[in-house]
Amino acid sequence: MANILEIKDLIVDYGIIRAIKGINLNVEEGSIVAILGANGAGKTTTIRTINGLVKTHSGEILFNGEKITNAEPYKLAAKGIIQSPEGRMILKGLTVEENLLVGAYALKSQKIKVDGQEKRLSASKVKKQVLKEVYELFPVLKERKRQQASTLSGGEQQMLAIGRALMGKPKLLLLDEPSLGLAPLIVKEIFNKILQIKALGTTILIVEQNAYQTLKIADYIYVMELGKVKTEGTAKELQKDDQLVKAYLGG
Repeated sequence: MANILEIKDLIVDYGIIRAIKGINLNVEEGSIVAILGANGAGKTTTIRTINGLVKTHSGEILFNGEKITNAEPYKLAAKGIIQSPEGRMILKGLTVEENLLVGAYALKSQKIKVDGQEKRLSASKVKKQVLKEVYELFPVLKERKRQQASTLSGGEQQMLAIGRALMGKPKLLLLDEPSLGLAPLIVKEIFNKILQIKALGTTILIVEQNAYQTLKIADYIYVMELGKVKTEGTAKELQKDDQLVKAYLGG
C-alpha cells in the first residue's frame, strides 16, 4: 500500500537546542508504525511536529501526498490526523461520554459503513454511530458513561483518551506513550485494543518506551536516539538486533 505519511529531512529546534536532526520516516497506510527510544530521544517532539503543535526549522511532512508542514492542528484534525496525547489529558468536570463527544466536534455529514453497508449520514447520526463503535471497542466506557471521567482508573482513562481520539474518525491515529504509568496487565489490554483499531482500518503511529509490547504489534519500527533515527526495520528484523535487544529489552 502507499504511504499515508512521509517525513523528509525533518529538523526541529527548541531555541538553540536542535531536538530533531534531519530524520526521514514513512508510515504505510493500514499499518502500525512505532517510534521507540529513551526519554529525550525526540519521539514526542516528532509526533507533536506531525500534529502541528511544534513548528519545524526545515524539512517536509506529507499526508497522502499533500504538504502539511507547519499546518495548524485543527486543520490537520479535519484532514484525519488525530492524536491521543501523552498523559491522557482527561477533561475534569466532564463525564466519560462528554469527554468522548468533545472528540467529535469536527464531524460532518459523510458516508460511513453501518452494518457492512456504506450510507451517507448527517453529522449528528455520524456522531451517534461513531460513539456506538467506540463503546463496542471499549465496553467499560459505556458502563461508566455517566461517571466523572477523572474518577476512572489509569487504564480506563487511557481507553477514554484513545476513544476520544477515535471519535474524530482518524485516518492516522497518533498515540503518544499509551502505556505510561500502567500496570503490565493493563498495558497488554491496551495494546490488544490498538491491534483491534488497526483491524478496523485505522493507520497508527505510536510513540513508546515499552519496546517489548510494541515489537509485538508494530509492522515497522524506527528507533530514535538524541534526535536521530539510529536504526529502523520490521519487528522481526529488530528482534534479531543484539544491540537493540540489549539496549531496549534488557537482553
